[in-house]
Amino acid sequence: MNPILNDDLNRIIAQDISWEKLRNKRIMVTGASGMLGTYFVRTVLKLNEAKSANIRVLCIVRNPKKIPTDIANNEKVEIVSQDVSKPMNIEGNVDYIIHAASPASPLIMRDDPVGTIAANTLGAFYTLMLAKEKKADGYMFISSREIYGQPQEGQEFFDEESYGFVDPLDPRSCYPEGKKAAETMCASFRAQYGLNAKTARLAHTYGPEMSIYDGRVQADFLKNVLFNEDIVLKSDGSSVRTYTYIADAVAGMWRILLDGDDIAYNIGDENGKVSIRELAELLVRINPEKDLKLIFDIPKDSGAGCAPFTMGILSSKKLRKLGWKPDNTIEEGFARTLRYLEIEKECGNL
Repeated sequence: MNPILNDDLNRIIAQDISWEKLRNKRIMVTGASGMLGTYFVRTVLKLNEAKSANIRVLCIVRNPKKIPTDIANNEKVEIVSQDVSKPMNIEGNVDYIIHAASPASPLIMRDDPVGTIAANTLGAFYTLMLAKEKKADGYMFISSREIYGQPQEGQEFFDEESYGFVDPLDPRSCYPEGKKAAETMCASFRAQYGLNAKTARLAHTYGPEMSIYDGRVQADFLKNVLFNEDIVLKSDGSSVRTYTYIADAVAGMWRILLDGDDIAYNIGDENGKVSIRELAELLVRINPEKDLKLIFDIPKDSGAGCAPFTMGILSSKKLRKLGWKPDNTIEEGFARTLRYLEIEKECGNL
């Protein structure tokens, strides 16, 4: 295992989260071959290794070949090929469900808005129905900062009860509106059936296991740096985002699932607030030996597939009250990600 990834997992399980609740349980993770999904699965396997937790993991994926070999070969792992937008027939007990299956690439959102909204809405419905049927101890839907939309004039932060504007007739809204509908389903199952359903609203998340070819700006920038290419900006770079390192985000989501009482929590490192241009400048700055430059090349359709929201920072005050705090600054997180990618490149995995 890549040492950066292994270190991340050791840091996660060392946190004061109620891991004992998972002992001898069976956990289902949808989207188990994605960046978030694999971190959830690997956390469980690391708990088995370090704490003899005897946790079984049910990985739900559309393409089993995308599951990393070390996960697929683990005796505690079961793999089921399943489209989450279809009804589910799962035998045996399921104690916890983490619904992480959703396109995250703006390219997919642009080209397949129907599939994007289906994965979130129908996927949530069928996994919630399964959680109800199995009398699951807990259910968590992985939501997004995008559900908040564009903030009101003068608004900088979103807490869990403040919302901006999302245009429901814009096909790109397949992602935020799908997430919003799924959250309403979680609230409905919680109210009507007493299901312990929760939602985790993620800010922009990056780190090991992310694809550097999925069209997101952080992926493009990391690919540029990895292959010693000048960073090319396709916009003026003024949009402001918060970036949270994957291990910090995953630790926060486990804390929500196992220790949270409320239904919705933001996960975002406010100290990771940066404009797209500043992020590009940061990556150039922390890799001086590469002597890279920042170049602007703005096409007419530069916004195609991208979120239209330019501001709106997630407030993580509620999650911090549960004891969460990010371990990595934005500089440390991107430096760790690049080191991970360099190791993967040296091993011929990229």
